[in-house]
Amino acid sequence: MQENGNQEEQIFSEEFLPHADALYTFAYHLAYDEVRAQDLVQETYMKAWRFIRSYQKGTNAKAWLFKILKNAFINEYRKKSKRPHSVDFEDFLAYHDSEDSSYKDLDLNNEIFQDMMGDEVTKALNDLPVNFKTVILLCDIEGFTYEEMSAIIGIPIGTIRSRLHRARNMLKEALEGYAANLGYTKS
Repeated sequence: MQENGNQEEQIFSEEFLPHADALYTFAYHLAYDEVRAQDLVQETYMKAWRFIRSYQKGTNAKAWLFKILKNAFINEYRKKSKRPHSVDFEDFLAYHDSEDSSYKDLDLNNEIFQDMMGDEVTKALNDLPVNFKTVILLCDIEGFTYEEMSAIIGIPIGTIRSRLHRARNMLKEALEGYAANLGYTKS
């Protein structure tokens, strides 16, 4: 029994923990909130530990973890959509009285994409519907294959390809003016 526990700890530390940063990035893109992203990653690791015996050592741990995280996010979203909307009055007053109450943060976590893309690109990515943003993040940012993305999201590969194509076209349209301002032209 002790040997089995050591093996599980080894799997967890060697195959699961190295993906913490990638999980956080994905969670942040879904939730747009640092604390919620951290909670999602923590929940993902707790579930991974609980179900570690169903994981097959040597398979794609990153895809397995991303699927757990995506499901946790969807479950939370469903719970929130079923309960009535509430506002904390103290939070409202603090926000209303702040000097910068008109500012709305549309950027992704700056640390994640620092020096990688401009604000226009970040905003265009943020403005995509969640289904399209998810495939862009998984494919173009995280580097998952279509098969891995299909397993993570739970949709057929053809749908993955279609959404990715449409998402890239949406980004292209949203960024045409920005590209023109930088001197890029259509060929």
